[in-house]
Amino acid sequence: MAAYAGRVTSKGEQEPGLRADAARNRARVLRVAREQLAAGDDSLQLNAIARLAGVGVGTVYRHFPNRHALWEALSTERFQELVDEAQAAAAEEDALAGLYRLLRFTLLHALGDSGFAAVLESASDTDARTAALKAELDGAVAHLLDRARRSGAIRRDVEADDVRRLLCGIEHAVRAGDSDPKRTEVYLDVLLEGLRPPR
Repeated sequence: MAAYAGRVTSKGEQEPGLRADAARNRARVLRVAREQLAAGDDSLQLNAIARLAGVGVGTVYRHFPNRHALWEALSTERFQELVDEAQAAAAEEDALAGLYRLLRFTLLHALGDSGFAAVLESASDTDARTAALKAELDGAVAHLLDRARRSGAIRRDVEADDVRRLLCGIEHAVRAGDSDPKRTEVYLDVLLEGLRPPR
């Protein structure tokens, strides 16, 4: 994985690795994209964002070669929150309770942010920072699963990536219905029960 030259701020902007004008343009594009999302528009059309940000289309595509790359940049803060939650869950005395807490936290965040959900389930990442955060997340989840396995709380053939895929499947299932919060809890219970060892 290539080294990342700039520091990531709390909102995913890049600092020293870019020239000042390029960093300003990138920050402007991200600000406009967040404004679009806050207004309820999650289409993130790069051409429209370029126009609203007052920069050329080529400038936007240099920073974000596609819509998914922009989603990754916008999701950096949310991913860091998820990593922090995973590490806290892994440190809980009751590993199964920690796992349920993490699953619920992740699912609710994915349901509330379709871009974050798309980044979470993507098999490949555009940005090295996203890949690094996913690796950190998988490490924390793997530690949590190891503890749960040692206590006999979950089956032995489930890995961190399996849990992420299953959770993304539940997110799709909830979205396919009426997003009833009660169904969300039911699906989480079904997932947790499926993670338990066969009787």
